[in-house]
Formats: sequence, structure tokens, C-alpha cells
Amino acid sequence: FPVSMFLNTLTPKFYVALTGTSSLISGLILIFEWWYFRKYGTSFIEQVSVSHLRPLLGGVDSSSPSNSNASNGEADSSRQSVSECKVWRNPLNLFRGAEYNRYTWVTGREPLTYYDMNLSAQDHQTFFTCDSDHLRPADAIMQKAWRERNPQARISAAHEALELEDCATAYILLAEEEATTIMEAERLFKQALKAGEGCYRRSQQLQHHGTQYEAQHRRDTNVLVYIKRRLAMCSRKLGRTREAVKMMRDLMKEFPLLSMFNIHENLLESLLELQNYADVQAVLAKYDDISLPKSATICYTAALLKARAVSDKFSPEAASRRGLSTAEMNAVEAIHRAVEFNPHVPKYLLEMKSLILPPEHILKRGDSEAIAYAFFHLQHWKRVEGALNLLHCTWEGTFRMIPYPLEKGHLFYPYPICTETADRELLPTVFHEVSVYPKKELPFFILFTAGLCSFTAMLALLTHQFPELMGVFAKAFLSTLFAPLNFIMEKVESILPSSLWHQLTRI
Repeated sequence: FPVSMFLNTLTPKFYVALTGTSSLISGLILIFEWWYFRKYGTSFIEQVSVSHLRPLLGGVDSSSPSNSNASNGEADSSRQSVSECKVWRNPLNLFRGAEYNRYTWVTGREPLTYYDMNLSAQDHQTFFTCDSDHLRPADAIMQKAWRERNPQARISAAHEALELEDCATAYILLAEEEATTIMEAERLFKQALKAGEGCYRRSQQLQHHGTQYEAQHRRDTNVLVYIKRRLAMCSRKLGRTREAVKMMRDLMKEFPLLSMFNIHENLLESLLELQNYADVQAVLAKYDDISLPKSATICYTAALLKARAVSDKFSPEAASRRGLSTAEMNAVEAIHRAVEFNPHVPKYLLEMKSLILPPEHILKRGDSEAIAYAFFHLQHWKRVEGALNLLHCTWEGTFRMIPYPLEKGHLFYPYPICTETADRELLPTVFHEVSVYPKKELPFFILFTAGLCSFTAMLALLTHQFPELMGVFAKAFLSTLFAPLNFIMEKVESILPSSLWHQLTRI
């Protein structure tokens, strides 16, 4: 039979060459896979198989959440919100003059990246300017001021605008960048509020007279909302927390449609400072909805409230003996949900990684959002007895629950890989190591490839040392492997005519 004849003609040198070649190929695959995994966070072979081979074989689309218990609405809203790495304005961003610049004076380091400040400049031009600014000289000056890269040039332009008239946006710029204390910034914002309210009332009366007036009213609305929000933040920073809460509630009632500013996140932080947990729960009931985009503040505040109910008496030893109670299970599930949304937060809350000043923009589910959340909320977790202990005992279990590879998800749409790249643009990497998604250190494909490489290398060594013995073993193994094939071929030979069989074997 041809197969048997072929096996009998093989020499030990063939097996040495075979095992040596397979060892070399396995080693090259291992090196390439490890490099690709370290750089992109996923396996090249897995990525190709999941993206291209599985659809051809009729497999399930892994881009959809794998858990049937997850809410469809939540999955859809998460898919829309994180399908691309959109950068958001940090609801709790600090004041440049009174806080960011003070850090620079003390340490000599720049807390904000050029990319972050450039995004702020674009925000200022979008919200604080309109096409009709050329009709008012002060606004025309401020339109140029927001485009200036040099801080001193911006401040000089703001003073020049104020010499012409009371300009709300000029006061805003001075409060943000020239004021060196929060009290000074608050004083300037109060002057801005007086000027902004006058402009808002005038444009409100003319808003329906044409598109130009509508754009002007929209700009005046943005200016007024920004001023009131920053005044509330000044009150919060100066210890007048109840006053800040009232200002935020009034602002949300006055402008209920401006949810893009995320004023409710400022309100949640202030209510936590007052330890008014009932009101915190009421705010969460409104904004932690499947139709609204999530944030670290929403998810981790919900987890904190559920942990608060059980954390003071929680013991991992007791829980392992008797099992988790219903309340403890709810708290653990809330922590897992929060960690799945943003896996970078726990290391900052548990002080396993140093905090830095939060950037002016954040990437949801990224390291920048984790820094911004932990910077303001760490004290609230410390205030709840046992909450950090419960987080420490349970947060790492999230990664055992989430299916692998990362193209899958559990409660949310899969974690986007692009967050790492965007965070490197938002955060000062000179003195901060950007946190990345906690990858599985030794995935199955690496263990399999390493094992294959080791096994073939061992075969090559044994074949070199004992060629005759390994040749016998190899022939016996291949004979056993091809035994079913030999049986099939013998049956086919017995069925087919001899002339046809000879033609087939010749082919």
C-alpha cells in the first residue's frame, strides 16, 4: 500500500528535521503572538478566527453582549456611546488659574496636555461664540481671544473687551485663567453672571426673529449655564455645600434639556459630601437609566450605596463559610457592574496607584475618567466603613466573569481598545503611567503555543539522541494515526474496479 511504503522509507533524519522545523515554527509563532498581544491586547490568531472564520462557519456574532440577562436597552445605549472613543468635558474639571497653575508653580510640571487644552479651546469657541459676534465689539475681541494659544494674550484680550463693556465671556476667561484663588474666581463669576443674565434676557426676546438671533440666544444660554455651574462649584470648594446643592438643583430645573453638561454628576458629589444618601439614591433613580449613557460616577456611586448597606459587617471568611446574603450579593454585583464599565477605578480607590490632577476632558471607561472620579470620590468611599474592604475583596472577580476574548461583554458593550491611545493624549505620560485594561497574563493561545514549542523541542532532542528508538516510535504512531485511513482505502479498493483503482493511485 502507498502509505505504508512511504512510512517504511522514512529515516530517523527525517524525524529530526521534522521536529526541529516544527520547534522553530512554534517558537516564531510564540514570539509573534506575544509581541502582538503586548502591543494590541489581543491574540492575532484569536482576532482572525473571531472576526473572519467564525462568521464563515456560522458562529454567533461575538460583537453582541454574550449574557442574555443583560438589558437590551442598556446594551444598545452602551453600543452607541462607546462604539467610538468620544471625549467628554470633565464635569468636575478644576480651575486653571487657581488650581492647575498652582500645581505648576509648586512642582514645575504641566498637569494638562496640549491635546487636552486644545479640546478646551474648541469647546470655548463652540459654546461662547456665534456668527453675530462681529456686531458687538467686545464679543468680536473675545472671539479672537478664545483662539489664542498664549495664556497672557487671552487675558490681555479679556481686559481689552471689558474696557469696552461688561462682557460675560471676558469675566469667564479671567475667572478661569487669571484668578489665583477660588474666592477671586467666584467674585469674577458673579460679575459674569450679572452681565450674562442681561444678555440672556435680551436674546430671549428676539430668539424667534431669525436664525441669527436663535444662534445668539443659544450662545447666551450656554454662557449663563456655564457661569451658574462654576459658581456652584466655587461654593462647593469653599465649603458651602448646601448652597452649592441648591444652585445645582435650580440650574437643572431651569434648563432640564441641557443634560450634555452632566450637572447631575456635580450634584451627586455634593450630596455625598453631605452624606445625604437618600437624595443620592433619588438622583440615581433618575439618571441610572438604560436609555441614558453611563459614567463611572453613576456606576460606582450605585455600587457605593449598595455596599454601604452591608460593608460594615462584611467578612470574606464568614462569607466563604455561609455564602453571600441577598444584600451582599447585590453589592457584589453592583461592584462587578461598575468595574466592568471602568476597570481602572479600583486601583485609585484602593490607593494601589498614585492619583494626579484630573484632566479637563475625560474618555468614558478610560484611565482619564477613573482619575477624575477617584480624585473627588475617594473621600466618600473612605467615609463609608468597610466599603473599600468590600471593593478590595471582590473587584478582581469581575475579570473572571467577563468572557474572553475582549470582543465579548457581560453587562456592557465590549471594552474599546482605543481608550488606551486616547488616554495617552489626555494624560501627562511624562510623570503618569497610563492604566490599561487588565489583560489576562497567560491566555490559552500562549500556553498552547508554548507547550507545543516545548513538546516539539523535546522531541527534536530525543530524536537526535536516540534516532533508532524514536524512529520506531514515530512509525508506530503514524501507523496508528493512519490506520483508519488504511481501512477506508482498502474498502474503496475492494469496491472499485482494478483498472479505475490503478488510475486513481497513479494520480
